[in-house]
Amino acid sequence: MLIFGPIPSRRLGRSLGINNIPPKSCSYSCVYCQVGPTRETEITPRAFYAPEQIFEETRCHLQQVRKQGDHVDYLSFVPDGEPTLDTQLSDAIGLLRSLDVSIAIISNASLIWREDIRKTLALADWVSLKVDAIDENIWRQINRPHPDLDHQKILDGMMQFAADYKGILATETMLVKNLNDSDEAATALADFLQRLAPDRAYLSLPIRPPAVSDTHAPDEATVNRFFQIVHQQIPFLELTGAYEGNAFGTTGNVMEDLLAITSVHPMREEAVHAFLEKNHADWTLIEQLITDEKLMITDYEGIRFYIHRVPRNLE
Repeated sequence: MLIFGPIPSRRLGRSLGINNIPPKSCSYSCVYCQVGPTRETEITPRAFYAPEQIFEETRCHLQQVRKQGDHVDYLSFVPDGEPTLDTQLSDAIGLLRSLDVSIAIISNASLIWREDIRKTLALADWVSLKVDAIDENIWRQINRPHPDLDHQKILDGMMQFAADYKGILATETMLVKNLNDSDEAATALADFLQRLAPDRAYLSLPIRPPAVSDTHAPDEATVNRFFQIVHQQIPFLELTGAYEGNAFGTTGNVMEDLLAITSVHPMREEAVHAFLEKNHADWTLIEQLITDEKLMITDYEGIRFYIHRVPRNLE
């Protein structure tokens, strides 16, 4: 499903997601990815969905959401893979401009060393770049990139982009226990972010079921120490490890909305209950979706999540 939400976003308010990449075309296979592991990483951009299809489905979805009395702050390209792998991303953005809603792209930054990718990203009002590690060895452990990617070229590409970009630039760093949570990693990150000078910098923690099951957040003391080290140089740093809430939007089609959201955003059980109550539906719908193998249940850190089961031909 191409469009989902709106979902409550820690960074973007009410975010209507655009899933312009099918599962799981990505240049990374991050250990913490909530969409699951990447079967085979790729770095050559190609065409996926037609820009006209993305525009029309977004327009219709937005119209239905507004009919339900909800609002949208951003149209966000946050797909099942890396959004900049889409060669038609700039065309889609151009069409979406007529909807008069700000546009965001959540990117892992792996292709930002390419000039054409930097030009595409520059079309968005808000861009988030992943910076999980400055050390190459840690980067390879946590992001598990395509073997042909050059970490230094990526970091240099971020610097080039930041120097020219006119919109809101954000960075996001996911802290993973025993991987990138050391004092040395914090110091290196702080030094890099100070030179990059983004408008926003976020530290995140894995709070949804990850691709690698033994992936966990660092303990509270480690997170606090890491935050304080980076915060000394980056005063606008924010920690976004808290749950963002249950205020998921709807178009009125409960089943399609649930499957669209859970395809890229695993939902806590409490959120599913709240969503059903908001739409005057009962739990038998969930039971049926599980029976039909469209939803699956998984537990992470003692919390039950519901995830859209990927069709077998895509697994």
